Amino acid sequence: MKFGKIPKLICAVATVALLTFSGCGTGNETSSEITPAVTEAASNDKSTPRISDARNTPAARAAKLVGPAVVGITNRVVARDFFNRQVEATGWGSGVIFRSDGYIVTNNHVVSDSKELIVSLADGRTFNGELVGADELTDIAVVKINAKDLPTAPFGNSDDIMVGEPAIAIGNPMGLEYSGSVTVGVISALNRTISTNDSVSFLQTDAAINQGNSGGALVNADGEVIGIPSVKIVRSGFEGMAFAIPINTVKTVVEDLVSKGYVARPYMGITPFDKPTAARYGYSLSIDRGVYIFQVALGSPADRAGLQRDDIILSIDGKEINSVSEIRAEINSHKVGDTIKVTYTRGGTSHTVDVVLQEMPPPENN
Repeated sequence: MKFGKIPKLICAVATVALLTFSGCGTGNETSSEITPAVTEAASNDKSTPRISDARNTPAARAAKLVGPAVVGITNRVVARDFFNRQVEATGWGSGVIFRSDGYIVTNNHVVSDSKELIVSLADGRTFNGELVGADELTDIAVVKINAKDLPTAPFGNSDDIMVGEPAIAIGNPMGLEYSGSVTVGVISALNRTISTNDSVSFLQTDAAINQGNSGGALVNADGEVIGIPSVKIVRSGFEGMAFAIPINTVKTVVEDLVSKGYVARPYMGITPFDKPTAARYGYSLSIDRGVYIFQVALGSPADRAGLQRDDIILSIDGKEINSVSEIRAEINSHKVGDTIKVTYTRGGTSHTVDVVLQEMPPPENN
């Protein structure tokens, strides 16, 4: 796998499934003495031992509930060696089955440049995988295998996540030899951005994520997938800083990948600059608020609405905009064909205009 594009950050290559915790069970008590609370694992199966609530933790229940839907993905690619000769290389990652007819969500970097994809199920079966579609911007991909009646993991709602609530990772660190590994932590922060991808707001977790964990599921205490692990910070003196793509973002991307094979992303047609972005390109901005329009694409929605270079966007639909990440997030929260109200200043005068978002053109036409 190639990770050279991420200095000081490495993709958590290969299998990780982050799973949600199941709710705590209720114990049984007697009036004559205090006894450990127990949960009947299978009331109709006398051979199955009873497990105390102390042992039957949310992590244990999540592993049992979601673990069967976490898969290992082996990616065989053709790479170039030091002498520019073609050689076959192998990478590992994880995936999560979200449809019983064989649809699996994973990371784009797990399956990129693939010559062959092999999917290993928790029950020991293996299948050849077919790439349905991938989105490099969000690092999400969908793989399909020819199988039916597969176990699936339910998707939750990443918008109601709280900092400090439990997070469980289940996946395949270092490849299939350690498949099904479970690690436990908490949600450390919400809406994180990283320098390699300021288009996505990530969930931060301290659950142990290692190479091979990418593409798995991040799960809450209700047993719902709330994120897909993608990146971790690896730097001397730093530990427990891993990042997952929120599941609400994943759901939108997956829907497009399954139906179209690509993501129909809304497009405004401007190159926006805030102070940090301008500095990276050698420019200096003196604005106190808003986002500066550096360029307007000819024939784009912004061009048709009359926006020009040097305009400063102050708000979209009444929401104040002061950074490139905010304007991208606001545009991406809409659909192709939506109309947004853009308030901007030109020469010190404020204006408001309607902009009808179109589908983003292919990269070669940008």
